[in-house]
Amino acid sequence: MNSPITPTGTPPVPESTAPVRAIAIWLLLCCALIFAMVVLGGVTRLTGSGLSMVRWEPLSGVIPPLNLAAWQAEFDHYRQFPEYQKVNVGMTLAGFKAIFYFEFAHRLLGRTIGLVFLLPFLYFLWRRRLPRSLAPHLVVMFVLGALQGLLGWYMVKSGLADVPHVSQYRLTAHLAAAILIYLYMLWVAFSLLASNRPRIALAPYRTFAAVLGVLAVATVLSGGFVAGLKAGHAFNTFPLMAGQWFPPGYIMLEPAWRNFFENIPTVQFNHRVLAITTYLLVLAFTGKAWRDMQLTGQRKPLGLLALVATLQVALGIATLLLHVPVTLAAGHQGVALLLLSVMLYVIFICWHQGAPLKRARLGSR
Repeated sequence: MNSPITPTGTPPVPESTAPVRAIAIWLLLCCALIFAMVVLGGVTRLTGSGLSMVRWEPLSGVIPPLNLAAWQAEFDHYRQFPEYQKVNVGMTLAGFKAIFYFEFAHRLLGRTIGLVFLLPFLYFLWRRRLPRSLAPHLVVMFVLGALQGLLGWYMVKSGLADVPHVSQYRLTAHLAAAILIYLYMLWVAFSLLASNRPRIALAPYRTFAAVLGVLAVATVLSGGFVAGLKAGHAFNTFPLMAGQWFPPGYIMLEPAWRNFFENIPTVQFNHRVLAITTYLLVLAFTGKAWRDMQLTGQRKPLGLLALVATLQVALGIATLLLHVPVTLAAGHQGVALLLLSVMLYVIFICWHQGAPLKRARLGSR
């Protein structure tokens, strides 16, 4: 007997799976907001706006200055800190507003993400639509999100000291936490959407895919140190650095480990090596998987992985050669997260295509 067709032309969703799909869509919406948050955070850093709000006010901070007197008071407070005194001395109120609004939007979006996550979570919980196995994952996501807000302020505080420069360690930790939350949430959404699909045996590709994922994350985090040190403004040639394959001054700090996180030539060179290595391995992986008959139905994500990786490398080189214009640099950061998203899906196919989260009867306790 044929299944009935809904007015939209698609088979109706079984009652038992409709809430699960709704939860997955909600998580994907949260992922989209986090994606925007990461890109906006990059723009905030690139425009030098991150230290414009010198106070952390989780509740009252959702309302910007509403009149000239309030703006002047906010500006006067900003002028008491080293960034104005040593970097932006002489800045006008109009210039302050420009950088303030970037940081304000970044913080407001963070609060919005918290509400978009919390309110539907409480609704699903109240309506007893959360599978028992899923609830702990959602609680962990919420806790991680709250800690991320604290980590963001901890990062900002590092730039409110005598040297108005955000610590590259704290900046990279803030980026890493955002990526962790994003990928965790995306993985759970993939699991829910694929819970009724048959498994695909792709064991030969599991290790390769996992290694690619680790390398891609390491590359993105190394980019955090590049951003924190503003290392992209040095050695603006490719593939050579200062006319050499291996940059001068690679090891010049003591102890030696500091060079990997604090020395501009080392940090930029390592980021280049990680990026090119990851890209070549992506091409090798997709080339091998493309020819495998088991993966004929997965050629779209494989092709997308190679395409996004190519775009990311091109953006990285262009950003470097053009001395880090804001638009290209922000695009480079956004495509990095897109690449991690596609790569996570490919890893999911290789490792857990099917139902990695145990399905529980809706409303069970």
